Amino acid sequence: QVQLVESGGGLVQAGGSLRLSCAASGRTFGTSAMGWFRQPPGKEREFVAGINWSGSTTYYADSVKGRFTISRDNAKNTVYLQMNSLNSEDTAVYYCAAANTRGYTRPTAPQAFPSWGQGTQVTVSS
Repeated sequence: QVQLVESGGGLVQAGGSLRLSCAASGRTFGTSAMGWFRQPPGKEREFVAGINWSGSTTYYADSVKGRFTISRDNAKNTVYLQMNSLNSEDTAVYYCAAANTRGYTRPTAPQAFPSWGQGTQVTVSS
């Protein structure tokens, strides 16, 4: 399995930007698809963005498309989530997750990601 630690969360004004990072340890990071999920207050965890093992394919939830960008640096065992044009609906705990596949099928279901970080809080003030 992959161990994951998120960082970069915080408080930001509406319209602002944040960059989340997820540092991974474990031999399988370089062959695993990665994903970002979030859990808004009082709501269920939802898929935000995914990236395949090589970084050549990315995919997003409709709610963040055009505003968020997922990327990875396999040499640094790190995946990123650049978040721009933030609004109050983006307030949530954000989780990094590692899939048990390379990502050819573009997984979005939480069940496809057996490894999870502890989460980082993102709060957008209006």
